[in-house]
Amino acid sequence: MNASNFSMECVFGHVDIIMKYLQLVIYIPTFILGLILNFLALWVFCCSWKKWTESSVYMINLALADLLVLLSLPFRMYNSISKAQWFLCPFIESLYFVNMYGSIFLIACISLDRYIAIRHPLKARIFRSPRRAGMACCCIWVAVWLSSIPIYKFENTDRFRCFHNMSNHTWGVPVILSVEIFGFLIPLAVMVYCSVKSIQTLLKHKNQGKERAEHVTGVWIIAANLTVFVFCFTPVHLGIFLQFMVRQHIIVDCSMKQSISLFIQVATCLANVNCCLDAICYYFAAKEFRKKTYFKDLVKPFSVTQANDG
Repeated sequence: MNASNFSMECVFGHVDIIMKYLQLVIYIPTFILGLILNFLALWVFCCSWKKWTESSVYMINLALADLLVLLSLPFRMYNSISKAQWFLCPFIESLYFVNMYGSIFLIACISLDRYIAIRHPLKARIFRSPRRAGMACCCIWVAVWLSSIPIYKFENTDRFRCFHNMSNHTWGVPVILSVEIFGFLIPLAVMVYCSVKSIQTLLKHKNQGKERAEHVTGVWIIAANLTVFVFCFTPVHLGIFLQFMVRQHIIVDCSMKQSISLFIQVATCLANVNCCLDAICYYFAAKEFRKKTYFKDLVKPFSVTQANDG
């Protein structure tokens, strides 16, 4: 969602030069490693497991979202080098942003699903099922594609470039507030709440032996997922807010505009690295759920405790 300012009084040529090489340094290894890891994840979840679980459904959709983000990276790299104008630009941009926010919502759903299984194991049988997970994923895809409509509108200018110069309507208050609140802050709140509560439960009920080891592993998985989410998606949404202030003429200093333009583009690169870092989630999911009894073993002591309390 980076936007270059083409006004005569403020030049962004040096920012474009920096990002031309920085994007290549970050995107090429991200693209190659991300394709390998996500295709491998799809093979594991679709072919190696005889029975789908709630987690495998979410993971398959997350891998697909990551792959679609990765497939847009060559176009971003080509555009940064050639600065070409092409008619598929609106679709490529929507492909990128739709799947970035699809990833955000899917990661939040995975965290919520894990929270229900750990904190409320007796209710988990009611709220958790592969079918419900599939329905949630369908709702996410529909919502993010419908929300991408503003991306298809660009400023009418002779200096139009893809991934730049989105319309003032796109940078308007309703769109940006919706992106910041519904696209990031609410999923972040869900992630933080579910992760903290799940970690508290695992630490409270940890026992000796095998169960203790599983609980410690669960704590590290949850903490790693939360850290990756915050690291990848917080900077880009801070950059979106700062660029919004530029487009609303709240920030008018040229040096500040240049710094914000550079910051949001670097932050976008960091957000794309999430496509590789999600492999942390894939690895532990494949390792633990391959046993088909992970959550059952994990929540068994919690279920017994709640049953006795009842």
